[in-house]
Amino acid sequence: MREFGDFTSEYTNYDASKVVILPIPFDATSTWIKGADKGPEAILDASFNLEFYDIETNFEAFTVGIHTSEPINEKENAEKMVEEVYKRTVKYINDDKFVVALGGEHSVSIGLFKAFAENFENLTILQIDAHSDLRDEYLGSPLNHACVMSRAKEFAPIVQVGIRSMDSCEIKNIVRANIFYASEIRKDPNWIEKVVDRLSENVYLTFDLDGLDPSVLPSTGTPEPGGLNWYDVVDLMEKVIEKCNLVGFDVVELCPNPNDKSSDFLAAKFIYKILSLKFSNKK
Repeated sequence: MREFGDFTSEYTNYDASKVVILPIPFDATSTWIKGADKGPEAILDASFNLEFYDIETNFEAFTVGIHTSEPINEKENAEKMVEEVYKRTVKYINDDKFVVALGGEHSVSIGLFKAFAENFENLTILQIDAHSDLRDEYLGSPLNHACVMSRAKEFAPIVQVGIRSMDSCEIKNIVRANIFYASEIRKDPNWIEKVVDRLSENVYLTFDLDGLDPSVLPSTGTPEPGGLNWYDVVDLMEKVIEKCNLVGFDVVELCPNPNDKSSDFLAAKFIYKILSLKFSNKK
């Protein structure tokens, strides 16, 4: 895999970089459209076409250093993948790196949740997603992508945004004050403030790209109508970063389509935008 962004080597060296990009090309438990394992590579390819100056923050995020690590190699066994992700993430946190993980299906986040919860007190996991992902297990596995937020709850409180699809068996696992359905968001001009009010000092973001409407990002394995748009998500994250300490994030469930490069580019642009928001006020 290539690196994130077409930056010169002085900005991609591990020791000098504040940010580490961790590709996790895993897609063993997805149940509809396969191809999320190609997501990390597609994001990295698209990132070479980014403009490196961010207008809103007046900042060039690459100047803090962005290193792309070797990908997680486990492709079939979810338990082994989760453990490898956990160990790698702990190393990067201990090295004082800001970790950005590229999925892969949503189960790749489980090892990240564990690593961040163990290393940051007073942590909330913020999920942007079309699906609640609160099954206790699915198809015989507690590590299925449909169970990822049930696993998250074992490590830290969760806040869920953009949800518009779930199974009745998940209702018992919902914390009603911490779930913001897409159908409610569209009618509430104050929804961002309400989301941020539910967060703690430290926040880890897990962003399933199907949280966006398919008209904005069609290339995902489980598209759902009625989703968020670009500025919904950016405005939310701008307020999160202003009020809380974003400690890391992942972007998952890109299912690349050779006829749709806009989805790949959106994912890369989102990553760079969040880095710009995170580090621009710390120059």
